[in-house]
Formats: sequence, C-alpha cells, structure tokens
Amino acid sequence: MKHIFLINPAAGSRGRQAELAGVCRKAALEQNLEYEILVTEHPGHGVELVRKACLQGGGQHLRFYACGGDGTLNEAARGAFGMWNVAVGHFPAGTGNDFIKVFGRQMNRFFQLPELTKGEELPMDYVETNCGGAVNVLSVGIDARVAAGMRKYKRLPLCRGQWPYVFSTAENILRGLGEEYQVIIDGKSYDGDYSMIFAANGRWYGGGFCPVPDADPQDGQLDVLLVSKVGRMTAAQVVGAYKKGLGYQYPQYIKRVPAHEMEIRRRDGKDLCVNLDGEIAYTPRLQAVLRQGMKFIVPRGVQVERREK
Repeated sequence: MKHIFLINPAAGSRGRQAELAGVCRKAALEQNLEYEILVTEHPGHGVELVRKACLQGGGQHLRFYACGGDGTLNEAARGAFGMWNVAVGHFPAGTGNDFIKVFGRQMNRFFQLPELTKGEELPMDYVETNCGGAVNVLSVGIDARVAAGMRKYKRLPLCRGQWPYVFSTAENILRGLGEEYQVIIDGKSYDGDYSMIFAANGRWYGGGFCPVPDADPQDGQLDVLLVSKVGRMTAAQVVGAYKKGLGYQYPQYIKRVPAHEMEIRRRDGKDLCVNLDGEIAYTPRLQAVLRQGMKFIVPRGVQVERREK
C-alpha cells in the first residue's frame, strides 16, 4: 500500500504548505509507510496529479489524503473516480471541511493524521456529472451563483467562515431570484421557475448551511430540493429555513425529491452555473448520476451519524 498526501497550499490559512508537509512526513515516517507528497499549483491540478499517480500505480493499492478543504477532497475524488484499487480521505485543513461533518462528533478524529493512515475504508456514494464530480453537494441557480461570487469576498480581511456566503447571497438576491428550468429526475419532469436546484449527498456546505440534515452519503440516493422562485420580501424567511434544514415549513416553495439520475437545462438555452463542492462549472445541459462504491478512508470505528428521514 502506498500513501499519497495531496496538499493544497491555498486552502484555509495560506502559507501552511511547509507545516502540512511536515505533519504528513512525520506520520509516514513514524509508521514506516511508503509515501509521497504532492502539492497542487492551480485549480484542477489535484485531479491531474491523482489521475497520473493512479495510472502509474501499476495496480498497487493507493490511498490519497486530501490535505485542504472540500475543494481539495473534490479534486482527489475526481482524479481517483473509477479506479478499483484507490481510496481517498480527508485530512481537514480548509475553512469549511463540510463533508466530514456527516460523522458528527467523531469528525474531530479526522484531524489526527495517524488515525487516518491507520484507518479503514467505507463505501460512499459519489455524484458523477458531465462537467465534473461531487462528493458532498451539487447545485444550480442562485446557490451556484453565490458560490461563484463568494470568492471575491474571501479576499476581504477578516471575512471568514460563513460570511463570504452571506454577502454573496445578499448580492445575488438583488440580481434576481429565479430562472425557468427543464428538469428531469429519474425520468419524471419537474419543469418550473426555480431559485435553485440543490442535490445533497452530504449534509453541510457553505460554512453553515444544512438544508438536508438527514442526507446519507451511503444510502444510494440523492436528496434533491427544488426551490421555487420567491419574492425578495419572502426570500430571507425561506433562505433562513433552508439553511437550518427546515424547508418542510415552506412546502409551497421547497419540494424534496429522491433521485438517482437528474438532467437540467435552462429554458432560455443559456449555460447553467453549476456548483460541485464549491467548484464552479458551466454547461448548457447538466447530467448527473449517483454512483456507489467510492472508497473513503476514516479512522477505525468511525461511521456516518445516522438521522431518521
């Protein structure tokens, strides 16, 4: 088995590359592991590095540890997707680290790298699309526009945690809340005027949003929320409920649909803005399929914290 540490120097507090490399090297040497440290240089580079390592692995079992945030985990998973001899894990060093919150209070064990390198592998679901993949969440509409726009707010001093999302949300509400979409979920049409279309594999995103508290990344289905267009006066209330997982209080605006496959287009033919774990892609037609069997590295004994649906 070979352990490969994928470090994103831009994740979380900048300037941590040397620190993270030192932690990885120490854990590997103390356990006498065969290891390698890879450092990303630009967005998408992690996908390239992981895919190249997989192709050169010669059938050896490989474990990749995403040392960064959810975006780094996304790139590691995208690079490893479809490889039978590969597992991915998350050593959290980003600002959100949202996917591993499905493990509840046991999430803290992921911060101990030796616990991960000694850990086991659990099967997880993974979202495959025609414009990239997602481990945690996928969304189209104002939510994706918020994710695309929040980057400028992250550059502001002291603007951390959920605040870039809050500011970008306010900006995009002023720009307009709805678009006409053609939506097909598992062969059934759900066309409509929506503010956003959100698909949950995990539970948390955006530094504090938890719209589907009982989502389960091992249950073989996506939980899709179709959020109808709302007026600006109503938006704050609906967004507040959506953020806390209380969308059922507004059934006239938020419809929940289980899904295995999904296709989305804008009725005007323009490109969709798609959010994949915080990574942004543009496509005239989104095709998404839930896949099972991604190998995810967890500390021994850690399981997804189950919640009743």
